Amino acid sequence: MKIIPVSASAHIRDFLDVPRKLYKNDPNWVSALDNDIEDVFNPQTNVLFSDGEAQRWILKSENGQLIGRIAAFFNRKFFNDKEAKTGGMGFFECINDSNAAKILFDTAKDWLVSKGIQQADGPINFGEKDKFWGLLVDGFKNPSYQENYNPPYYKELFEGYGFKLHTEQTTSEITYADFNYERFSRLSSRVLNNPAYKFEHFKMAELERFAGDFIHIYNLAWASRKDFVPITRERIETTLRSLKPILLEDAIWFAYANDEPAGFYVNVIDVNQIFKHLKGKMGILDKLKFLWFRQFGDVNRVRGIVFGVIPRYQNLGIETGMIMKFYESMRKHPKLKSAELSWIGDFNPKMHSLFHSLGAKTSKIHYTYRLIF
Repeated sequence: MKIIPVSASAHIRDFLDVPRKLYKNDPNWVSALDNDIEDVFNPQTNVLFSDGEAQRWILKSENGQLIGRIAAFFNRKFFNDKEAKTGGMGFFECINDSNAAKILFDTAKDWLVSKGIQQADGPINFGEKDKFWGLLVDGFKNPSYQENYNPPYYKELFEGYGFKLHTEQTTSEITYADFNYERFSRLSSRVLNNPAYKFEHFKMAELERFAGDFIHIYNLAWASRKDFVPITRERIETTLRSLKPILLEDAIWFAYANDEPAGFYVNVIDVNQIFKHLKGKMGILDKLKFLWFRQFGDVNRVRGIVFGVIPRYQNLGIETGMIMKFYESMRKHPKLKSAELSWIGDFNPKMHSLFHSLGAKTSKIHYTYRLIF
């Protein structure tokens, strides 16, 4: 077997093609968009390169067949004097062969060690936790957009090499029939009828206003997390504009307390129900296909990608108010049958309790592992 650093355009194509070869007979797999993967490794689109590095490799068999890939990366902004320097490994794909996996893990580990890194989390993304994060260990079905999917044997490959469970992330799904409407209607009535609180769905025509509200909420709601990086106006406006093709304005709700932005609940359509027809490409014909499936295809699910409330407004009913507004607005879209609530770490029991009380059922579980060198 031969490990090759990704350093040329041909290597990039091979890196992107590894999963297409490994999953060609798996009906559940949906190819990630090539552009989404490349944006992670492009210093022009990934701000983490300003204080970090990343490297990719592909693995070939003796006869030149693609049989694996891996990436390693780190960002110095997340280092501190109280913990070991932590990097990451991700975008791992491999045939069911522990020797092949060892070559990939050894290569990524050696590179990180050469950079002074002492431990690594994986499989993770060189970026936000809401995409390409965690190893699927339960719920092996069609993945949602930018959600990691892998065969069951990957768990054995990771744990056999020495990775230890660090965080469990749960994804839940709820249908109209499962939703505990009476209970949440009663719980939310107090805040929905209180003039001090206001709920409003996103409007693309007022993107700048909502972007400012999002920044205010996000930068206060997540400030206590040690890996927190404040969000910028440029970044959120760019993100919201990029979401336009998969955005339902009334699937994104904002809550206000005494006119202060206090919380948001952001959902988008599960665009992987479209992307499964595009094989990771987004050329001109693919874009036309996308528009056709967006209009006429069986897109019947939305996915919650972020839910946040400023600490001083938590547990006042704002959470239930946004959920009720979201529920009522989704009933106006007859195609939609369910909502996916993802992903909630085992460090957030309050959110797990909230989703359980809604009537949501666990649909997938991902593990984030840690490897100490």
